Amino acid sequence: MSRLSRWTFFLGPLLLQIACATTHAERGTPGRYEQSLDSATSGCLRSLACATQEGSDAVIPWLSSAARATGAVLTALKTLEAAEVARIEHLLVQCAREADFEVNEREYGRGKRPDDAECERVVRYENGKPVLRRMDLGTMKHDVAFACVRREILKLFPDNVSIEPRYGLDSATARYVLTQQWRDSLKPDVVLHAARDPTRIQCVYDFKFPCSAANKSDPLGSSGVSAQLAKYQELGGNCPPAIVTPQLGINRE
Repeated sequence: MSRLSRWTFFLGPLLLQIACATTHAERGTPGRYEQSLDSATSGCLRSLACATQEGSDAVIPWLSSAARATGAVLTALKTLEAAEVARIEHLLVQCAREADFEVNEREYGRGKRPDDAECERVVRYENGKPVLRRMDLGTMKHDVAFACVRREILKLFPDNVSIEPRYGLDSATARYVLTQQWRDSLKPDVVLHAARDPTRIQCVYDFKFPCSAANKSDPLGSSGVSAQLAKYQELGGNCPPAIVTPQLGINRE
């Protein structure tokens, strides 16, 4: 038997099983796909053709390489399921409440909160403009909330969550892309997206830490919030942009 004939004899059944496995995978039956590959692998390992290979390439070098490439593609395409988004939203609310509680306790003492007058108190001037106490508190609470997101959410979904990515409109494609340019850019607090691809956006969130009694009860009515969410809507996604507050959780217009 010639060398070509021997390879055809050994590889023919294996190639047929791989072809069948691919067909099953395309029809959405991963269980049968795995079973077919297991059968192909077992048949190959019992043959002389595979005995010359070592390690992870024992089932024909191109097959193992293709499997690795396919796995990388599937990982890149993965988006979050509805249950995963719901879990993240729950954790975002918990992070907002943790930040609000921790900063208030640190700045004002156990069980104390700033009143409306304290919220509007001018603490300093920057470039001739007043900086109010609520602004400083908001910055501090954002820092604590982001630390919580890194600790509680990024460890669970490291490929699908980004903190403060900045987007700019690409004039050539009329689509938003990641940018380092500040002018006319958008920087949401938290973005859920396809694995390792922040431009394939699923959901957008912004932390808000209302200080006054009126803003706590109606955070969507606060100055500039509606306009901000409208801009975030231009980024696309599977759900309307939302704000996250310690008092009312997830809020959408």
